[in-house]
Amino acid sequence: MGESLPSAPLTEKPPEDRLDSWKEIAAFLNRDVTTVQRWEKREGMPVHRHLHDKAGSVYAFRSELGAWTQSRNLRAAQDNGNADASSAVAANPPAAVIQKLRSRSPVILASAAAAAVLAICAFLWLQHTGHFWKSPIVDARLQTIADSDGVEEAAAVSRDGQFVAFLSDRDGKMDVWVTQVGSGQFHNLTRGTAPELVNPSVRTLGFTPDGAFVTYWVRKPGGGSGPGDISIWATPTLGGEPKPYLEDAAEFEWSRDGSRLVYHTPGAGDPMFVSDGLPPSPGRPIFTAPSGLHSHFPLWSFDAKYIYFVQGGLPDKLDIWRIPAAGGNAERITSHNSRVTHPVWLDRRTLLYLATDPDGSGPWLYSTDVERRIPHRLSSGLERYTSLAASADGRRLALTLASPKSTLWRMPMVHVSLGGPEPERISLTTSTGFSPRLGPGYLLYVSAATASESIWKVVNGTGTELWSGPGARILGGPAISADGKNIAFSVRRHDQTFLYTMHADGTNPRVVTDALDLQGDPAWAPDGQSITSAVNEHGVPHLMQIPVNGGAPTTLVQEYSVDPAWSSDGSFVIYSGADVGTTFSLKAVGPDGSAYPLPPLTLTRGARHIPFVDRGELMCLRGDLEHKNVWLVNLQTGEERQWTYFPDDFNIRDFDISPDGHDLVFERAQERADVVLMDLAKR
Repeated sequence: MGESLPSAPLTEKPPEDRLDSWKEIAAFLNRDVTTVQRWEKREGMPVHRHLHDKAGSVYAFRSELGAWTQSRNLRAAQDNGNADASSAVAANPPAAVIQKLRSRSPVILASAAAAAVLAICAFLWLQHTGHFWKSPIVDARLQTIADSDGVEEAAAVSRDGQFVAFLSDRDGKMDVWVTQVGSGQFHNLTRGTAPELVNPSVRTLGFTPDGAFVTYWVRKPGGGSGPGDISIWATPTLGGEPKPYLEDAAEFEWSRDGSRLVYHTPGAGDPMFVSDGLPPSPGRPIFTAPSGLHSHFPLWSFDAKYIYFVQGGLPDKLDIWRIPAAGGNAERITSHNSRVTHPVWLDRRTLLYLATDPDGSGPWLYSTDVERRIPHRLSSGLERYTSLAASADGRRLALTLASPKSTLWRMPMVHVSLGGPEPERISLTTSTGFSPRLGPGYLLYVSAATASESIWKVVNGTGTELWSGPGARILGGPAISADGKNIAFSVRRHDQTFLYTMHADGTNPRVVTDALDLQGDPAWAPDGQSITSAVNEHGVPHLMQIPVNGGAPTTLVQEYSVDPAWSSDGSFVIYSGADVGTTFSLKAVGPDGSAYPLPPLTLTRGARHIPFVDRGELMCLRGDLEHKNVWLVNLQTGEERQWTYFPDDFNIRDFDISPDGHDLVFERAQERADVVLMDLAKR
């Protein structure tokens, strides 16, 4: 390497072959001056100098440079094996490069077009799958506006976001309260005049479009779902006398311009109607849910073309649907198949709502674009929300943030009059306990951890875990065989249900079936050879007999039927029928599926476990949706006796009787909830 001397007189090469400067050489090789100078110094590129001139005076010949570049490319290929073709092409003389580009231009253009199409498709796919989604509650400002020692629930906010209403027992009885945001003052609007206000399955509170009245759901004492039992009342926001607002309606919603009304009655399937203002004009419903299902939380779309609503089986097989306001086919929007409630609009396309996870945890705050229909969970911590409302512009949300707690209590099985024996709390190894069941000398219950549930056994005050599974949720409560030696229970894990049996000491757990969509409590048949359970088929549960040791399940009841309980002699099985409004009826069939006569017995929605005292008597829970007592029912005469007299703050969710009839055990639900405001940042 180094300087190259002239190898031939100038006259031996034609003048047009000569390049007379570094600039011309660089242009010929399509490189900058620094690069070609480096090639000349390090790789012996043929460059000539005038010996009488300064070192910067050079010249070269096109033919020599062409031969050198070809030999250079050949050496690079031999040295490196699979050399980078782009480097070789780049070093070619301009004429060769242009010729190759011309020959390859159709391929290059086609490749570029394909790459552009792929990039556009990738962008659209990422957009469709929510890749560019951003949480709407980022940078939201939270403030607690109602924080008492009691219960606060069912928050509602006026359309202008200035007033918030909620239910609270801060004065001892559940009442409707209202506050003006920022005032720090709270006013009791009902003052004990409303008999029953709590119903977590519907939107119980609201405001009229102008904000002048607070509206609320009311059920008469001891009422069912007949005419006049359930209605909407209203009281002035600034205080005044309550008055009826919408008779025989369970929920309603005004369109955004306040000209049209959608409402549903508490009848079977929650028939939904649309009316031009008040009083509602009679007509045919635009939608009625199938038998045993419900349609709640009606919500107008921004353009008033659709009614959005929650449909499904209570309490935890629900989703959001929509139907044209003029009627037509319902269209599913979400696919949670869980407890879904309180949809509200954030903007024209974004719904916010509450939903539980498949394992039963929550409810959490969710959002979805009603066109793309991709749900996004917004709450990331352990906060559990039980109600949600929004101002008309979607900028202010009112939520109730709850802290639930379930404890177990025991008392002797004696008739409790006023001033009788008080229940005693059972000390548990776990932090929570629910779905209690009593066997001979032991107590079973279900406990919940962060992402799973387990079955525990208590004997002489000592607790032992019998079964647990990652991501498992126990459906209903465990069932104990007549001899107390075996346990059956249903489990949901992800999207599949399993029927298990095991010995009463937790040994020999095995799956009886994983091929059925189970629901509710299972029950042992008196002979211990089969298990009776509700099985969902086409969205409707009905009872089936499932052999323990193999064999095909057989249908016992064709109609809607859940939570069976066999009489001690096996002559009939009693079960719960479909919810109608806030009530359901008890029915019975014999072992062959034929109807078994019962006195009329209608109960309020809640715990459906019906234990037998003996063949002719059973016990059940009667009362309001949130407060019930134990009653004894004689199936021969139809006579009913109230057995317990618990105070208003003792809310029973479930209970059982010991096999010897000496003890009662209760699941008591306690829930402390606060009302919080969430002010969203501008989007």
